[in-house]
Amino acid sequence: QVQLVESGGGLVQPGGSLRLSCAASGFTFGNYAMRWIRQAPGKGLEGVSDIRSDGKSTDYADSVKGRFTISRDNAKNMVYLQMNNLKPEDTAVYYCARDPTAWVAPPPDYWGKGTLVTVSL
Repeated sequence: QVQLVESGGGLVQPGGSLRLSCAASGFTFGNYAMRWIRQAPGKGLEGVSDIRSDGKSTDYADSVKGRFTISRDNAKNMVYLQMNNLKPEDTAVYYCARDPTAWVAPPPDYWGKGTLVTVSL
């Protein structure tokens, strides 16, 4: 069955960096676009970034553009989110999710359980 397992969350000070990882299994990873979505405490879901199946096309929310970088390794069935210059407003649970096609086409059909990122002094 499809499984997406996030890791790499934690507590970081403002201005710091974290790298989130998502391990995928149960499907042909290289055939699907992937995305990161976050949910801040008491707020709704926000799309953070997405990446096409071949990794050659990416997109970012305006709130993270220039600070976050999405990437994937199809040989390892992994997708990553490098987060730099973190701000308190980046505090959220971050979810890895799979789009149902090779190109970016939300809504995603499978989600991981999420990893918590807390940005605070």
